[in-house]
Amino acid sequence: MSKKKDKKNKASNNEHAFRVQEGTEIDMRDDAFDEEYESDAKADSGNGNNGSNSSNGSNGSNGSNGSDGSNGDNNNNDNGSEELPKLDTKPFRVAKPKGFRLSDIPADVSGGLKGKKIGNAILENNKERMFALQEKLYAENEQSVVIVFQAMDAAGKDGAIKHVMSGLNPQGTHVTAFKVPTSEEMDHDYLWRINKALPRRGDIGIFNRSHYEEVVVTQLHNLLASSQLPSRVIGKDVWEQRYEQINNWEEYLTQQGYVFIKFFLHISKEEQRQRLLARVNEKEKNWKFSSGDIAEREHWDEYQQLYEEMIQKTSTEYAPWYVIPSDKKWFSRALVSQVVADVLEKMDPQVPALTADEEAQLEHWREVLEAQAGEV
Repeated sequence: MSKKKDKKNKASNNEHAFRVQEGTEIDMRDDAFDEEYESDAKADSGNGNNGSNSSNGSNGSNGSNGSDGSNGDNNNNDNGSEELPKLDTKPFRVAKPKGFRLSDIPADVSGGLKGKKIGNAILENNKERMFALQEKLYAENEQSVVIVFQAMDAAGKDGAIKHVMSGLNPQGTHVTAFKVPTSEEMDHDYLWRINKALPRRGDIGIFNRSHYEEVVVTQLHNLLASSQLPSRVIGKDVWEQRYEQINNWEEYLTQQGYVFIKFFLHISKEEQRQRLLARVNEKEKNWKFSSGDIAEREHWDEYQQLYEEMIQKTSTEYAPWYVIPSDKKWFSRALVSQVVADVLEKMDPQVPALTADEEAQLEHWREVLEAQAGEV
């Protein structure tokens, strides 16, 4: 039977849960083993709907007020006996980037959900959807997905990857964590290592940090001054040029069948402080702590400004940003899973149909196998 492409070698059955791109490494300090510190636990027991007392987490995409991202028709569900509420992801998509202000987005909303139990149920339901849709994506072998995670330290990037993306088949998924560029990477353009990590057709690539480090961290710490770029290309417009380059690159890839899902996990400064403090105070979490996180925390306001600018400049119709309130881990994971499942569904991947000749061959081989019944 003919197929579009032999995917036999795309992945080995002996792979770990996720392939990690060669030469990269997951930073397991950032929530990788699901820090059980949850400041939202108090909110779960006392106030099941913190999102109702604040703005809706909307980024100005539709100018609406009062909705906090949930489908209010089903908000009274408190167990699995009734239909789960479907999270409305539109308020979290930055559709009007010019008016976007990160400071306008509360980090502690819960989308109108009554608590962690409902959020986890939504997560599990979406993981089932993701698995079924990914199987079709893999079989179709035409489209590819790039999922980008950017955030401040301790916002939950690794935790989201661990809990949400475990719903995907590892044979068609790989994770790449982008750290400080190696000497080889410094010898190339800044998108070189990103291009190397792009998923193949039918696959899903997950970026733990990404090319956006080059307009945030690089800019904040003035790393271009010590780069190998010739001075003539480092002018006053270098950052605007990079935003344009990234937009053009992402648009080109979408024209080649890629779909971008970009998440900014939005955490409050106080929540970050408590999560970092938990790593100091709790012995079993000491190994996750890095003094570098404290040093970077001193630049909080600068980071917020740069992330805001990043979203303003690069949230496009073809590659939009989703700002995910992340003080409540259970809500952020439920929302991320909703976005991914909805996007995969919209992509509508199709299992290739068989030709008449291929169907006839199936009938022939069915007869052969049935005739062998009872043979030793």
